[in-house]
Amino acid sequence: MDETAGNAPVKTIDDGKTMSDGKTINDKVAIALSFGSSAAVMVLELVALRLVAPYLGLTLETNTAVIGVALAAIATGAAMGGRIADSVPPTRSLGPMVLVAGALVLLILPVVRWTGEALRGGGSEVVFLAVAVALFLPASLLAGVTPMVTKLRLSTLTQTGTVVGRLSAYATVGAIAGTVLTGFVFVAKVPTSTIVLCLGGLLVLAGAALTIFFRGLKAAAKPLALALVGTGLTLVAPRPCEVETAYHCARIEKDPARASGRTLYLDQLRHSYVDLDDPTYLEFGYAKNFATVIGTRWPDKSPLEALHIGGGGLTIPHYLAATKPGTKNKVYEIDPGVIELDKAQLGARPGPDLDLQIRDGRLGVRSEPADSRDLVVMDAFGGVAVPWHLTTREIVADLRRVLKPDGLYLVNVIDFGPQAFLKAELRTIAAEFPYVGLIAKPSALAGREGGNFVLVGADQPLPGTSIRQRLGATAGLIDDPTALKQLIGDAPLLTDDYAPVDQLLTPFPS
Repeated sequence: MDETAGNAPVKTIDDGKTMSDGKTINDKVAIALSFGSSAAVMVLELVALRLVAPYLGLTLETNTAVIGVALAAIATGAAMGGRIADSVPPTRSLGPMVLVAGALVLLILPVVRWTGEALRGGGSEVVFLAVAVALFLPASLLAGVTPMVTKLRLSTLTQTGTVVGRLSAYATVGAIAGTVLTGFVFVAKVPTSTIVLCLGGLLVLAGAALTIFFRGLKAAAKPLALALVGTGLTLVAPRPCEVETAYHCARIEKDPARASGRTLYLDQLRHSYVDLDDPTYLEFGYAKNFATVIGTRWPDKSPLEALHIGGGGLTIPHYLAATKPGTKNKVYEIDPGVIELDKAQLGARPGPDLDLQIRDGRLGVRSEPADSRDLVVMDAFGGVAVPWHLTTREIVADLRRVLKPDGLYLVNVIDFGPQAFLKAELRTIAAEFPYVGLIAKPSALAGREGGNFVLVGADQPLPGTSIRQRLGATAGLIDDPTALKQLIGDAPLLTDDYAPVDQLLTPFPS
């Protein structure tokens, strides 16, 4: 068929497959579908990053892998959607595609949660595979929406550039909107499960409406049944979280051996132990080592000016308040949900002696005046690693500026295997502080096992002999410069320009 545009004949697109019954969608609906489907893909990607956290932790590798799966799904879906649009009338396939995508979104939570719970403590590859499949399938279907909508809106070749460009632009804007809203609004306001259920429900409704409009109610019956199954399974799936915070899947468990003992779990890790009746009771070895160093440097009950990077359960602030009354504890914790748990269940009472600041630790340190703190405690973790921007020479130099001349810098590090991250952090602290110490179990210091290590930095000599006496047989101290240099070897210096923390770290062996 030909039609004239000016004096030139132009072929229209009419292959008999664009319409099945004369029905179509207008430009506004086409834009809404492209915008919404792309936004949904980005919501899924960010939510998937949170879904893996309780089972795999959040590292650069897991983030990269999830983003890679999402990009692969987008590429696959775009190619698949274009091919299907050319072989099946979009009026027949578009609605069911969106509807099935919504049903699969509703299946994500039960698939991931049951897999994660069944393999808790191991099988990380299987858990990630479950997350990858659960993300890939609906994301691919959603990525196929824009090519189909484009085919529906094309009527002549003279419109191709305009239609494709406009719908591609709105799809990109939708992806941006999905990313921004999820990161800044959805995750901060509602639990991940609610985000997934609402997204799946909206997709199911949109897909059902399109399917019924183009093909009738009967064609929507089976996908709707799948959506109902997904919703039901989500409601009965195990929940790894007591509270979903902005950054973590958090829960608090009672200690069966100690009535007043509480353990704070963030994602898959035990982060803090607090005794509600006796804040001087320290359960974790690294906390005891913190207390040993502090008690050796300041053996009396004189109050301190203490700064804490990372809140957790506020174990050390509580300990200092009990053993050195009048101590001013200032805490920088980036996750408001953790602070709320501390106040609701772990006995935190903010006031003049406990200043709780919801702020990134690096920015908080930058705002601190020079020579203002006796003690700085770095106990911040994103998964099993210290966030990279809290490990570099630049932050260590800033912390040294904040410390008084006789102050102490204490760091909690977790590492295993060759302890590459531990050695790099040791070298970094030693690049700024003239006196450095390393405390851990003797077997860990000897390299036979890993776990928690306490690093100490100071501008004045450490009371090594006294520290060793107080540690006893439970832990050892390396503070001899020659021994430390031998341990560090050729480990890299961590800087803001080069800090491959996730690659250096050896995670807990499963």
